[in-house]
Amino acid sequence: MDNALTDLALDHVAIAVRSFADTLPLLEQLTGTPASPPERVPAQGVEVCFVGHVELIRPLDGSNGVARFIDRRGPGLHHIAYRVDDVGAAMTALASEGYEFTSARPMTGAGGHRIAFMHPRSTGGLLVELVERG
Repeated sequence: MDNALTDLALDHVAIAVRSFADTLPLLEQLTGTPASPPERVPAQGVEVCFVGHVELIRPLDGSNGVARFIDRRGPGLHHIAYRVDDVGAAMTALASEGYEFTSARPMTGAGGHRIAFMHPRSTGGLLVELVERG
């Protein structure tokens, strides 16, 4: 594996929720940290907010992957995200090793950061996000 893709920093873990109100009070109490203001990410069909390194992700309607995830499995751990220097380069390196992605190119995620999701069918069932923070 490319040396640039080892020992990556954990960026965040994401929890799929139906409502921020169901989970935010507990996370804020446990961490002593207020949540970030909710941010809509229309390209992903979600709204997100962060409490430290925990992202709460809420579908905006019933037609996207997060909504389907909640319908099938209920609210809970959705994905883990690792920070990379260059999402496009990371996608190329990982694809050369047989890993699949949910999109052919990086997308724009929360905060305007470039992101990509590794497809769970190639990762043993785990949804992994790669995040490039400028």
